[in-house]
Formats: sequence, structure tokens, C-alpha cells
Amino acid sequence: MPEVLSRLKRAYPDAHIELRFRNPLQLAVATILSAQCTDKRVNEVTPALFRRYRSARAYAEADPDELKAIIKPTGFFNNKTRSIQAMARALLERHGGRMPRTMEELSALHGIGRKTASVILGNAFGIPGMVVDTHVRRVSLRLGFTRQTDPVKIERDLQKLIPDTEWTLASHLFIFHGRRCCTARKPACERCPVEELCPSSRLRNPRPRW
Repeated sequence: MPEVLSRLKRAYPDAHIELRFRNPLQLAVATILSAQCTDKRVNEVTPALFRRYRSARAYAEADPDELKAIIKPTGFFNNKTRSIQAMARALLERHGGRMPRTMEELSALHGIGRKTASVILGNAFGIPGMVVDTHVRRVSLRLGFTRQTDPVKIERDLQKLIPDTEWTLASHLFIFHGRRCCTARKPACERCPVEELCPSSRLRNPRPRW
């Protein structure tokens, strides 16, 4: 793992969260919107959304139809509207309208699972969070860092291999690598910075014995 992380750091020195936000609430909303949607599309929608709704109370009291109209380009806007408003109401009822700073409190909010909680912890509060999204799952399996398919079990396996101070950065590195090189359908093994360390690449592209 240390050599893999070292190579990925050199390959992606600018690895960072690609959702745009200015505070923990904005990040939570953007992450909910990113489900089944690209970060690029979310970033096109959120400027108007964040200008219109500036607090948990504003989201909680919003006209659902107005909220749906703004976020419609992100897809699944009915479910996302319900999740955002339920989360906002829970923030008002339990946390005075502010985002909590623990995994337990965050993941107890409607619309926020462990993945979203880890995103918020690591990127809004600077608290180590190991994000397991579809890219992290795929890269971890291909590199042989886990044999699990359940995100929580993958998270635990990665946390054993990576120092907690590196969890957030490792998440960004795996996501960048998964989006730019180790893609789902046709991974670009020929230009992969960790190709020689990857057991999946050796199976996919066996070297000649002569």
C-alpha cells in the first residue's frame, strides 16, 4: 500500500474533492445531489441552489416544487428533494441547524450514509474519513486491497492498511485514478502508474514467459 499511495500521489498531485462548496451544509447537499450524477453536473446546479437556500431552515421550509425545479438536472430529483429536506429538518431538531462532526451523528441523518458522512468529515471538517464510492471500491478490488464488496467492509479493510492521517487523501487519489485511468469498462493499464503492482493487470495482460 505505501508504494501504491506514493505513486498515485506523484500521478495525481492535485487530487481533491471535485464538488464545489463553501461550508459543511453545502457539501452535504452537493453530495446528496451527486448520487447517480456527475460532479460536473452538480457543480452546474449548485451555484443557483446555494444562492437561494443558505441555511438548514431555508431548505426545511422550501417549497418542494421550487427545490425540485432547481435540482432537476441532477436526476432523481423527487427522492433528492425529500432527502435534502428531511436532513435539514433533522439538523434543526437535533443540532440547532448545524452539521454535526461525528460519523455517528452524520450517518443518522436522512440521506447521509457512511460514504457521505466520510466526505463531510474529511473535506469540511478536516477529520479523517475513508470514502468508499464506486471508484474506490473498484480500484481497491483490482489492487487486491480487499476481497469484500460491501462498502462498510471495504472501508474497514482500507482503514487497516492506510494510516488515518491519509484516509481523506487516499480517497481522493483512488477516485481520481478510478475516473482517469482505472475505469470500469476499459482500464488504461498501459498508462497506469501502479500497473506493475496490480494483480488484476497481470491477469488481464499476462507477460510472455520467454
